Amino acid sequence: MTSSKPRVGAAIGRLDFPTVGHEGSISVGRTKDRWTMLFVYRGRHCPRCKRFLNKLNDALPEWVAAMDVVVVSADSQEKALADKEEFGWGFDLCYGLTEAQMRSLGLYVSEPLSAAETTDLFAEPGSFAIRPDGTLMLADISNGPAARPDLEELLDGMKFNIENDRPVRGTA
Repeated sequence: MTSSKPRVGAAIGRLDFPTVGHEGSISVGRTKDRWTMLFVYRGRHCPRCKRFLNKLNDALPEWVAAMDVVVVSADSQEKALADKEEFGWGFDLCYGLTEAQMRSLGLYVSEPLSAAETTDLFAEPGSFAIRPDGTLMLADISNGPAARPDLEELLDGMKFNIENDRPVRGTA
């Protein structure tokens, strides 16, 4: 079961994630000068995640021209590093998403079906657009791996929102 969904227009609170290949961590949800798109993926065990993230990586120059991109899962550092090395992703790949962080984002949390899948709780996919002031502009949350946003459409919409300083929708 998911916790309550995050409120668009409200601050999401600071979330810190350790990053593959960097000392320290990346923080989202704090005041900065750029928008951030946070993508949560299920982890190394998910082939649908790889296809989605490979598409994101192919379009990465367009994304980073518009906003920062952060990708995170509950995987261990070793699993995240293996993915980054195998696929050569250029985005900031983070790991160690905690259950408390999953719940704070309103994500669906799953138990593994078997040890062959993974051994710990993991988050189902989510995409979050965060304004420079740390407030949530857009949330797309799925309860399974097959439902993902169209990256081209999402980027186009986000560029429009940013360029036109569009208000948050879906608050009623």
